[in-house]
Amino acid sequence: MKKLVFVIALITLFSCKSKAPKTIASTNDKTKTEKDSIAKVDNSRFVKVEKKEVSLAKVNLSYNLGKRLLESCSTSKFKVFNSSEATQSVIESTTVEKVSTVCAKINSRNGKFKELTLLDITYDVENDSYLFRYNIEFEKKYFKRELFITINSEGKMASLKTKEIPKGPM
Repeated sequence: MKKLVFVIALITLFSCKSKAPKTIASTNDKTKTEKDSIAKVDNSRFVKVEKKEVSLAKVNLSYNLGKRLLESCSTSKFKVFNSSEATQSVIESTTVEKVSTVCAKINSRNGKFKELTLLDITYDVENDSYLFRYNIEFEKKYFKRELFITINSEGKMASLKTKEIPKGPM
């Protein structure tokens, strides 16, 4: 009986033994960051890029247009985008009426606009465009909102979207 208990204990011990994680051995030693950058580029449509890799004109354009739109919510004076700043579809979709209804909703929930903070930049390989994601800071801190601006290869704003981000559990 003691032998049976000993054998069962050994079997249990060996079956529960954790195994070492499998790693792929490479022929040439690459650092982890090099592997990560290769994985991002390899067969993916969207690639996160650093701010310094994007032209300063595109970064400033996205920031200025987003800030101008959000500041118009506080002042109720929206200056319509022109053809050198935005594509025709964006100009048609951002009418004074639509902007004022969105601003009324944002102002009632979030209060006055304070500042934009750049969170990340994503490069779309297929469309040759950059998606800028900004955190919008308001007076009221109850709801978190983000602004998404796409700048195409011509240097024009191709899309504009604001989104309320649900807060996680406390």
